[in-house]
Amino acid sequence: MIKDKIIAQHLQVAYGPKVIIKTADFAVKENDIFIIMGGSGCGKSSMLRVLTGLLPPAQGTFFVNGIDYPKADDNTKLEIMKKVGILYQSGGLFSSMTLAENIALPLQKYSDYSPSTIADLVNLKLSLVGLAGFNDYYPSEISGGMKKRAGLARALALDPEIVYFDEPSAGLDPISSARLDDLMKDINQNLGTTLVVVTHELDSIFNIGTNSIFIDAASKTISAQGNPHDLLKNPPNENVFNFLTREQENAKTAK
Repeated sequence: MIKDKIIAQHLQVAYGPKVIIKTADFAVKENDIFIIMGGSGCGKSSMLRVLTGLLPPAQGTFFVNGIDYPKADDNTKLEIMKKVGILYQSGGLFSSMTLAENIALPLQKYSDYSPSTIADLVNLKLSLVGLAGFNDYYPSEISGGMKKRAGLARALALDPEIVYFDEPSAGLDPISSARLDDLMKDINQNLGTTLVVVTHELDSIFNIGTNSIFIDAASKTISAQGNPHDLLKNPPNENVFNFLTREQENAKTAK
């Protein structure tokens, strides 16, 4: 039976008195590739900050595997976050550490594995993202796309149930972006990992998304939910239609 991995209830996102999202209700199901989409400045990344525990909700709450995260004690939150991976926009790698050292860090901190087992797991995670043999490279010695994949290898270090992605295609060329999309689909399908992806890139949205929410910047609410392809076929409002067809309109204007 498919279960809900994340449930948001009347969730409000704000920075002090500045409300970014008035209210949000949605559910991320097990094995979803769940897209948080919307135009620039709508609050996508701020929503991700709430879901990853970096920003407390102004109102409402959210549950992770049935646990009310904002109300949980610190030890419970830590146990929840051990089952979560995060890929930051820039990859988030420590520049003074090799790729192997970056990936080994969460294993050293949050597992009881021996050094030899950690080394084997590092090799496995690097192979998983197509970076076998790059253990001793530093982030400055590899391309942007490779940094994203190395960051993903670190996010997968502890075999998380959920991985959050913040604009994973940002700064990548179309080929690197498509390769990362394919890798994300492979991880979702082969490992059963639930992915929550913040993005405004239409190619990625339609290529990988199985479910989604659209955050409307004007109303500061979620104005659409569902599979992106279904939303394109039957857009619930003009803003969603314009967002999902904007590249087609740009192409017409260019002609």
